[in-house]
Amino acid sequence: MKNIKYLFTLLLFIGITTSCSEDDDSVVNSNPLDGLHKVYEFQQPEHRVELYSEKPHLEVGFNELYLRFYDKTSQQYLTSVNATWNPEMHMGTHAHGAPFSEIKITADPSIYSGFIIFQMPGDDHHYWELSLLYEIEGNVFEFTEKITVLNPTNNLVTTQSFTGTDDTHYVLAMAAPKNPQVAINDMEAYLYKMEDMMTFSVVENYQILIDPRMPSMGNHSSPNNEHLTYRADAKSYQGKLSLTMTGYWKINLKVVNAQNEVLKGEDITDENISSSIYFELEF
Repeated sequence: MKNIKYLFTLLLFIGITTSCSEDDDSVVNSNPLDGLHKVYEFQQPEHRVELYSEKPHLEVGFNELYLRFYDKTSQQYLTSVNATWNPEMHMGTHAHGAPFSEIKITADPSIYSGFIIFQMPGDDHHYWELSLLYEIEGNVFEFTEKITVLNPTNNLVTTQSFTGTDDTHYVLAMAAPKNPQVAINDMEAYLYKMEDMMTFSVVENYQILIDPRMPSMGNHSSPNNEHLTYRADAKSYQGKLSLTMTGYWKINLKVVNAQNEVLKGEDITDENISSSIYFELEF
């Protein structure tokens, strides 16, 4: 009888513990936007559009962004929204756009994501605007709001805007690694060409050659790097970046077209210690 009572007590304890563990898991996963910063909240007559970023503000370079559309009548976040955006920099008598991705739904049907690559910050005389057009159940809504774009707080270069030897204007931006480690890191960059002042298109099937160096350590390089090649599924350039120690790194770049012609960038030699285009990392 004592054994039966002990067995019953043990099973009851296991059941309670399992139930509590399952409840705890549901609490941990309750907020899909944990770790993100709400950088803007656009109030519209019928909706509130929330803009989130991994960074505390919009800044020059690659910005991965998340959106939510809140319906003020139903007091619910919407799950069937088709949206497009358009960033525009106003510079007195003229304006230009910036490279950006499509806005796509995420694993959470109420959250949408995409990216914008800002080439320059705003100031007292030049400013960015973001236009957003979205469709809900056949109804189209649109607004334009002024936004603030700052230089990176660490002042590191992660974006290059340049004219190649083919007289084409390009924008090249680093998206990863976001948190570099002393290891072989996955590296990702996006390359766009300017079709006109407002239109940028993805450049396919080029190659981005990398040569990481530590200027403070005799400009030494690192082994086992892999140049960035185009991935059609991601519409980005991906490779491997070897970082052998902590500190400041300059990732020297060369952009090579499909005909193996160098459009921008130079080899590193004893006489030439830096390419004209590069990214920077410090960790």
